[in-house]
Amino acid sequence: MNEHDSIPHLREIVVFLVAAGIVVPALSRIRVSPVLGYLVVGAVIGPFGLGLAAGELPWLGIATITDLDGVRALAELGVIFLLFVIGLELSIERLWNMRRLVFGLGSLQILVTAAVIGSIAWGFGNSPRAAIVLGSCLALSSTAIVMQLLIEQRRLGTPLGRTSFSILLMQDLAVVPILFVVGVLGARGGPGVGWALAVALFRATIVIIGVYLLGRSIVRPLFRMVARTRSAELFMAATLLMVIGTAAVTAAAGLSMALGAFLAGLLLAETEYRHEIDVYIEPFKGLLLGLFFMSVGMGIDYRTILDEPFWIAASVVGLFVIKSLITGTLCLMFKMPRHTSLEAGLLLGQGGEFAFVVVGLAMTLALLPTETGQFMLIVAGLTMLVTPLVAASASRLAEIVRRRFEQDDDEPVAGEFAGIEGHVVLVGFGRVGRTIGMVLDAEAIPFIALDLDPANVAAARERGLPVFFGDASRADMLGRVHADTAAALVLTPDDADRTDRIVRVARTKWPELPIHARARHRAHAARLMALGTERVVPETLEAGLQLAGGLLESLGTSEDAVRQRLDIQRELEVAELAPPAAAVG
Repeated sequence: MNEHDSIPHLREIVVFLVAAGIVVPALSRIRVSPVLGYLVVGAVIGPFGLGLAAGELPWLGIATITDLDGVRALAELGVIFLLFVIGLELSIERLWNMRRLVFGLGSLQILVTAAVIGSIAWGFGNSPRAAIVLGSCLALSSTAIVMQLLIEQRRLGTPLGRTSFSILLMQDLAVVPILFVVGVLGARGGPGVGWALAVALFRATIVIIGVYLLGRSIVRPLFRMVARTRSAELFMAATLLMVIGTAAVTAAAGLSMALGAFLAGLLLAETEYRHEIDVYIEPFKGLLLGLFFMSVGMGIDYRTILDEPFWIAASVVGLFVIKSLITGTLCLMFKMPRHTSLEAGLLLGQGGEFAFVVVGLAMTLALLPTETGQFMLIVAGLTMLVTPLVAASASRLAEIVRRRFEQDDDEPVAGEFAGIEGHVVLVGFGRVGRTIGMVLDAEAIPFIALDLDPANVAAARERGLPVFFGDASRADMLGRVHADTAAALVLTPDDADRTDRIVRVARTKWPELPIHARARHRAHAARLMALGTERVVPETLEAGLQLAGGLLESLGTSEDAVRQRLDIQRELEVAELAPPAAAVG
């Protein structure tokens, strides 16, 4: 035997890397979402796509994947790393602030949706036990797909992102009791079912608290010791140990591996190593999530769809309608704006990855007939497949609703600053915008700031600063803060594309409005200058000048000479950014 034949799943890995490195990027060039690209590629190269013809055309076997079990085992790591990164971006304090949405809205969504879907399943002739299983598992949505879409669109920090994440987090927490209930139903129950469930939940709570408290005592010393070695390999090993090790501990305790990874992320989010860890882990998360999405596409048997096209199509549409209506209505009850409620409902309307686990277990325990289980797996897989398309439509529909029927409560109303002029409109109140705002406030220069991060807005409002939640890429929003009478528009967002959009909108609507912008790098600065921005400051420029100034002073150059040299260099750098046509008209 050739020594290379002993590498497990070698051909599958090569096929996946071809898809990840060539096919999906090619689809992205025609504006196909990477998530949808992976799902489609998985369907094509899977056992129910080209794999069906591999028997007659042996050469197709080279480009197809038929070992779904092996692929899914590896693909589960993608979900684990996704939950770890989400935990890394949170903190215990921020999670506690979201408790109303997580435990209130999230719990209601699961209970109401499970009751409705379970009742419908029972009405279609399923046994009560089967109806409970179907209602419970189909109440859950796909954390992997929804969170990846929100991250791609940079909407995780928006009201839609926070609402969706809160519901998904509660769904992940609910997996443990759902699996326990399925096991109890498979054992035909008993007089102590309620007590056994309470004991299991108590044990899960103890495990979670124990993992967190133990982790807090060892995480920082461990990474401090590894950081002293200055070894990238050891740092990577320590990070993987935290992710997979914590996931293994929670799995051994009967909890979800993804939940363990989330706890590991929360632990590391409180340390000074969180950003370095994020950089190390990002490539693993992206690749393994891609493998997960491909495994979902591979698992859809399209022959079953052809056998029962009407009922499968009706079930896919019905699941989206039921879950969207319930989730959207509950969001409205929790005082979410109508457009946010509508989009959150549609975004969470699909079945989730845990449906495959729960339905598979139920079929093993004879709670579900094989035909029913396979049918529901097809439905869940198809809803996940169409989610990127539904999400795009939901975003457009939500924007129509917002424009026609709503005015965000956080937006400044037209009369609030009636008659204001000569003020500064400041977009973005993060680390850069906050500094500018404090300088303007100290100099008694009036300003109005807009930001899309509710946390930034809330913190500024507590200090009495005129900061509002709003999207400055909309001309009507800039109109509300009287950009027409402003002395200047200052842009500080982290998102380069969003800054470009704001400049285009402002320059089209108010050609004479002076615009000052922060650029991410020199290429971005040149692009902003070409769009008509009066003054652009690349992040790297001022940092370099400050370092150069400090160096000159340490070498004995006088303070005045340093200031003059930096001013000259600054003018030279800015002049290089200006496009040739900028001097004309």
